[in-house]
Amino acid sequence: MDCTLMHKNIPVVDMLIDDKTSAIAKLRNVYDIRHLPPGINIFKSGIDRAGLNDWWKGRSIPASRDGIRDALEQMGVSSSILLISKCYGLSLSDQYWICPKDSGLCWENVNFFKNEFSKDVGEILFGHEPADRKRINLISPDNTSDGWLRKKWIIAGGKRFLMKGSSGVYQQESFNEVIASAIMRRLGVTHVNYTLTFDGGKPYSLCENFVTPDTELIPAWRVLQTQKQPNNRNYREHFLHCCETLGAPGVKQAIDRMLTVDYIISNEDRHFSNFGLVRNVETLEWIGFAPIYDSGTSLWYNTPYVGSAVECKPFGNSHAKQIKHVDDLSWFDLHALDGLDGEIIETLSKSDPERIDEIRRNRIAAVVMERCKQIDRLATGKSNDS
Repeated sequence: MDCTLMHKNIPVVDMLIDDKTSAIAKLRNVYDIRHLPPGINIFKSGIDRAGLNDWWKGRSIPASRDGIRDALEQMGVSSSILLISKCYGLSLSDQYWICPKDSGLCWENVNFFKNEFSKDVGEILFGHEPADRKRINLISPDNTSDGWLRKKWIIAGGKRFLMKGSSGVYQQESFNEVIASAIMRRLGVTHVNYTLTFDGGKPYSLCENFVTPDTELIPAWRVLQTQKQPNNRNYREHFLHCCETLGAPGVKQAIDRMLTVDYIISNEDRHFSNFGLVRNVETLEWIGFAPIYDSGTSLWYNTPYVGSAVECKPFGNSHAKQIKHVDDLSWFDLHALDGLDGEIIETLSKSDPERIDEIRRNRIAAVVMERCKQIDRLATGKSNDS
């Protein structure tokens, strides 16, 4: 495919994409390097094509996604990477897309923020039958959704919502998102609000897209690529250095809050694609830290040993180590969490009791409250032996 990488309405670079592999085979005319995806190197010889390929392929559904093999077979596509071009690379997380040469397409007519999109891909990813098996429409933002849990975008009341599933014996992640939202709401931490819904008796979390037609989410992993990391600088220091260099405000304070919440819920998977920055598409101004999202892999979601120590990310392999990175806890208010244990139990009570029984519900609530008290002891300068 001969096409142009676009950033909303701005041409960035002409590309030749291999139709069989979806790889960027060649770069041609360069129009505006300022609007390249963050973290793409510019060499004397030109744009780093390998780096751009990594970014491009990173837009695809991961091979680890639950049920992806069966879904691809039903869609008649051999690899999830090939789905990217089917929807022009469009996403609901940023404004990048590809415009085929001489197609006459424009962002206003194809973007998913303002235009309808096919439900077929989402239905197939959820194990459902599409409306017409013989005419499957692959124009969908689901083609460029990341993560290993089943998820799909839906439109309700003119707004875009992400519907995400759960996994394993307890099917707990969706409930965890709601509980994490409650904690952050009580503490005044900027976050994406999640609610609970059911489909075919299975629990799913639902959240409204916080990205607008004029903004975009830049994952932390891309931010880390904007500067070369010295050997003597750890990931936290390097991320903060990159954000400072870019001019993104309030990042240190936001990370303190994120690590604190992750401690409370014992989050296991805050990897570098599960947080990031928001910037203005038109001006390229860095607005600040993105509202905290994707907190479901927490609360001992896949183990019967509630309260046990778990490995975590991104700045340390244990929460005891990560919480030491938090310098300021003056904002933490234990009294704001009064009654949280009851709210946790009530939320988990909506689960199938054969999956999450009363003992597990009560244990999760009790351990979370104890971890809140541990944070309060840190905040008031008292010892913490956790």
